[in-house]
Order: sequence, then C-alpha cells, then structure tokens
Amino acid sequence: MKHISKVFTYLLLAINAFFVGILLLTAYSPYIHPVVHPIESCMGLTFPIFLLINLCFFIFWLIVHYKYSALSLLGFLLCYSQILTYLPMNFRTAPTENSLKLLSYNIMAFNHLEKTGGANPILSYIQKLDADIVCLQEYVTPQNTKGHLNEKEIRKGLKAYRYRNVQQIGEKGSNQLACYSKYPILSARVIPYESHYNGSVAYEIKVGDDTLTVINNHLESNKLTKEDKVVYESMIKDPDADKVKSGARLLINKLAEASAIRSKQVDAIAREIATSPHAPIIVCGDFNDSPISYTHRVIAEQLKDAFTESGRGLGISYNQNKFYFRIDHILISKNMSSHNCTVDRSIDSSDHYPIWCHIEIN
Repeated sequence: MKHISKVFTYLLLAINAFFVGILLLTAYSPYIHPVVHPIESCMGLTFPIFLLINLCFFIFWLIVHYKYSALSLLGFLLCYSQILTYLPMNFRTAPTENSLKLLSYNIMAFNHLEKTGGANPILSYIQKLDADIVCLQEYVTPQNTKGHLNEKEIRKGLKAYRYRNVQQIGEKGSNQLACYSKYPILSARVIPYESHYNGSVAYEIKVGDDTLTVINNHLESNKLTKEDKVVYESMIKDPDADKVKSGARLLINKLAEASAIRSKQVDAIAREIATSPHAPIIVCGDFNDSPISYTHRVIAEQLKDAFTESGRGLGISYNQNKFYFRIDHILISKNMSSHNCTVDRSIDSSDHYPIWCHIEIN
C-alpha cells in the first residue's frame, strides 16, 4: 500500500512539473516571433489558466506534503514579473495637482450612434470623466440620421476640449481614430503600416513646458466573426470534446494569423517610440492582445505599463462573448508615473470598457 502511495505521489509530481513547464512556456511566449511561429506566439492567452492550475497544485502540496510545494513556488518565482503584469495589486494613491488625466476608449462608433433617453451614454461618460486627453478608437464622424447621435451633439458635448483631431486609418478608410485634448495638439500623423481597417496615429501635444508624444492605436483585430465568437462561447458553456477540438483549431488559426499581421504593426510603433524627439511618451489604445504577448512586450520594452504600476486585479477590458482579457492598455515612458489606472466597468455601452489613469511627468 505504501509503495502504491509513493508511485501516486511521484506521478502527481511529474504532472505538476509538466504544468510548471507549460506555465513558463506561456509566460515567455512573448519572445516567440509571431511571423516565425504564429500559433506558439499566442500561448500567452492561456497564461492565467496554467497559473491557476499551478496554484491548485501549490495549495494541494501545502496540505499534503509541504516540501513538494517548492516545485510550483519555483515556477511562480521564474515568472514573477509576468504575474505582476497580468495581475497587479496596487493601493490607490492620490494624484498630484500637476498630473494629467488620460482616457483611452474603444467606443464602437458611440455604440453605433444610438441614444438612450435622448442621450448617448458613451458621450455622457466622456463628459463626466472630464479627462485632459481623450484617445478614442472606432470613432465615427456621424451623418445627420434622425434619432441618432450627430456631429453637432458630439461637438457640443465635448466643447470642453478646445483641440481635436480625427484621422482615417486603414487602407479601406472605414475606421477612424480621434484625440480630444485640453492642451494644444501641435501635430498628428498616421504611422505607416499595412492594414485594411486598423491603424495608429502619433500626436505631439504641448503640456506646459513639455511636449508629449502620444500614440493612439487600434491594432489588427483578431479576425473573429460573430459566428466564431458564438463557437467560442458555446465551447465555454458546453465543453464537448469534438466541439472543443474543432472550435479550438478554428480560433487558434485565426488568432495566429492576426498575431503575425499585428507583429509588423508593433515593430513600426516600436520604431516610432525609439525615434521620438520628446522624452515623455504615452502609448495607448486597443491592442487586441493581452499583457502576455509579443505586442505588449515589444511596445513596453522602452516604456512601462500604467495598469501594472498603479492598477489592481485582472482589468478585463473586453466585455463580449466571454473573452476575458485585458486588451486595452496605457503605456508610459519611464520618466512618468501613473496613479489609479482603472479599467472602468461602470459602463458597458461598447464592447470594450474604458481605461483611464492620472499621469505625472517626473
């Protein structure tokens, strides 16, 4: 009986070691280039799953045989920075008077310009938040359609912002990025890279004696149709083996294709950061990628993540079809500090939650 118990213990240890290895592989997958190995580069999306599995092993060994818990503990230590990036736990701090408030929000065309009770909830939210700089993705210049939000109402609603810039992005020209600012926008230009519908815009914004480089992004979408998202949701609700196998193959191939396209866009943004004539840099927007990804790693190489520095929890920013990921980000240069970075779940009118924070130039 004792012999059987030993064999079972060693078998569990072997399984534990396997999952520690997978955890480390997902944690360091951002170093895999998506063009060379597109599928493997997407492994970071599963990081929280294997983190949870190893946490269960850690608790189990603490109860049964505490010495063996060192295996999972070693895994946690080897990916400590990734854990902090994915799941920061910071206390709220009071911003200084000199800090500026920045909002990044994929507004889904102001929820397709719909009104509720005569007002557009997204426009009302932006007004109420009263950020100093507002970077919007999936913006739309509305036509005067009866019963829907129009251009005049947007201008009136955002009249506190003296400066605004709207740019067409993508080769098809059906998507827009917008920046509203209480500070002068000195220049704005689209960063050149290939995409049918997505893009990035670099702004120079004068804040007091400083000039900021602000890069607003809507990076390559994951090419998932409404039908694909339904497949994913049904996999989560009813994990039938055949359904999971066929659905997973479909989703992984689409995610990998988008990841490879996005990597070239990210390299262009990284060059823009490296050649910026201004030291204070803010990069924000809808990255369509998680904090454990090639996208995030390359952009954050010379910057730091405001949510990691001053946010709390998972910060899930996409709110549809059970895709529980933080894909909206605010990154800042190392000569800046952030306070109370928040993914705001108080409004769900878009398929993204807004992300905002107070930023101070040190």
